[in-house]
This record gives sequence, structure tokens and C-alpha cells, in this order.
Amino acid sequence: MTAAALGAYIVFEDEAGFSMTPPRARTWGRRGHTPVVRVRGRSWRRWSIAAMCCYKPGETSRLICRPRRHRKHRGKGRDTFAWSDYRDLVVRAHIQLQAPIVLIWDNLNTHRASGMRDYAAAHDWLTIIQLPSYAPDLNPVEGVWSLLRRGPLANTAFTDDEHLERTLRRGLRHIQLRPDLIDGCLAGTGLTLTHQPTTIRRAQ
Repeated sequence: MTAAALGAYIVFEDEAGFSMTPPRARTWGRRGHTPVVRVRGRSWRRWSIAAMCCYKPGETSRLICRPRRHRKHRGKGRDTFAWSDYRDLVVRAHIQLQAPIVLIWDNLNTHRASGMRDYAAAHDWLTIIQLPSYAPDLNPVEGVWSLLRRGPLANTAFTDDEHLERTLRRGLRHIQLRPDLIDGCLAGTGLTLTHQPTTIRRAQ
């Protein structure tokens, strides 16, 4: 059964990490003078973000995300997302979208955890589809990470992890307020949404 038949949103999910060391990007500079950005050295202090790009024909595209700050001390518990964190994010998306969800994500072992599979099996509003083993070019959330790294994060000398957090949240909020950017991330994958209404045949 198609997402259109279910009245569902097609939701792509991915996660990425961001550290105090900024991504480099092209910028302007005086001829013969290479621009230099001085940072506070490599830092293990970082943020991880799980994000969802949500699409449905006739509806405004949405970006739903959950950031997680890594702990300030190494070896003090789990910093990555657990399967229950993904479940909670999916539930949050279902509440916000008020529609069934066809969730498309990669083969990360946490995505394939038995708890996540059992939860999907017990809720008919959730359908999960795995992407091929390595296919970032098919996931529009990769476009969101590119927008952040080429935009507000590029060449930025973060003073502390709070500065990194503020920059990430502002960048994500900017994308959330621009559905055309979210649509552009889908277009960048080469995928398109099609809606073919069901034909009702009347008995003769």
C-alpha cells in the first residue's frame, strides 16, 4: 500500500555530529592573503542531532529534529541516540503531523533494534523502510547537514559549546521556517513525490 493510500507523510531520518572545530568553506580574502580562522583547538565537546524531513503532497514540508549535547567527561555513559530516543522522536513527529508515517532511514544497528521493530509492529500508523546499506545520496536530511555546514557553521570560531549550540539551533530554525529549502533537499536526491488518487469503480 502506498503512502498516498495511507494518507501518510514520507519521513526521512538521519543523524550527524557537530564539534567545536568548524567546517571549512570558500570565502572572500585579499589577493595573496589566505584567510585564517583561529579556533580553540580540537575539542571532543560536541552535539549530535537526529533530524527528520517530512513530505506529503499538498502539505507544507517540515523539519523535525532532536539535538543532544555530549557529556563533558569522556567515558561517562552513552552519548549516542538509543532506540528509545528514535522511538520518542517518531512519536513526536506523529503528534505534530497528525497523520500516519512512512519512515525511511538507513541500516544503523540502533534503527534495527528489536525494541524499535516491536514498536512499529504494534502501531499501524508507522511503517518503516530501510535504505540500502550506504546510500546518503537518497536521504534529503543529508542536504540539511550540508546547509548547516556551508552556512552558519562555516569558518566560525566557536568560543564555547554554548556558542556552538546557539549557532546550531538558529541554523535549524532558519531551515524549519523555509519549506522551500526542505523541498530543495528532496530535489537534490533526485527523488520526487507522486500522488495518484485511487480510482473508484462503480458496479454496473
